[in-house]
Amino acid sequence: MSERRSGREPRHGTHGRPWAVAAGGLAVTAAVLVSTVLPTGPNGSTAATGPGDARSGPGSTSGRPASATEPGAEPKPEKCEDGRNPAESLKPSGASGDAVERIKKKGKLVVGVDQNSYLWGYRDPATGRIEGFDIDLVKAIARDLLGGDGPDEITYRTIPTDQRIPAIRNGDVDMVVRTMTINCERAGQVAFSTAYFEAGQQLLVPKKRARVKGFDSSMRGKRVCYASGSTAEKMMKSPAYAELGAEPVVVPNQLDCLVRLQLGEADATVTDSALGAGQAAQDPSVELIGEPETVEPYGVAMNVEDKDLVRRVNKVLEDYRKDKWKSSYDRWLADDMMGTEGKKPAPPKPLYRD
Repeated sequence: MSERRSGREPRHGTHGRPWAVAAGGLAVTAAVLVSTVLPTGPNGSTAATGPGDARSGPGSTSGRPASATEPGAEPKPEKCEDGRNPAESLKPSGASGDAVERIKKKGKLVVGVDQNSYLWGYRDPATGRIEGFDIDLVKAIARDLLGGDGPDEITYRTIPTDQRIPAIRNGDVDMVVRTMTINCERAGQVAFSTAYFEAGQQLLVPKKRARVKGFDSSMRGKRVCYASGSTAEKMMKSPAYAELGAEPVVVPNQLDCLVRLQLGEADATVTDSALGAGQAAQDPSVELIGEPETVEPYGVAMNVEDKDLVRRVNKVLEDYRKDKWKSSYDRWLADDMMGTEGKKPAPPKPLYRD
């Protein structure tokens, strides 16, 4: 990826990226830490409660990856069985209903996030704080609901990819802000805000002697890694992509795939272009190749019953898109995402269904 700096100071006040230098060892360490930071027990469990908790619901679709048709085809936004675009959400409102009042009463916003997705949601080793593009949005939501964005107002709960929906449905978190793609299957299980970013499934491979060249015959018999419960998994298990003959390597968290690449235990990773760009920035020995296979809008996920909270978050996003989105993009993503979205960086236009 490009190392453009546009005359700006480095993100953390030092030259270059503070933890991209020794990316290999740090990524391995981060992946090991994933299993140790997850809260457990009645007040913080993120364990799945059964297969019925994350499968189907109204508007769901089966066997179709999010907006992918065939390898190499022009990606299109997903349409649900009822013809609806899953990215349509509830109109914004600043009103306080039961869910908003619940959060205000406890004085805390509990948010499911990632701590291992560089640039998006990661724990800065220099400060110990979780930072990134997703975290900036969390802080904006907390300021609107509670008047502040510090530890007194926000509890960050780190959760793996496949536990995002159970964490919401079990009431362990108020919302999830974790590069979560809005699609038909998930929209039947949780409620989403309007989209705040758009990415697509892409390949991450070693820069030298890459064995996988694209979503083509070069995949046959090769070890291709993706996270359990991700849209990458759904895409790769769909008939057209399964026919490519890749040997699946399924892991709990996307960063684990980078570790597998570094250790030579995987030949390629399928991931969102946004996450892949972060990993390429973290480890200069890997790179994104080809074009995105899908259209993947990211949304804030909440409980389906918390309609007032969905509307309130959409109100925050209405204001956030006007100026804060661009400043956060410039801080975290501009150096590494430029070009991966296929257009001039801008927040997706909100879609509403009511």
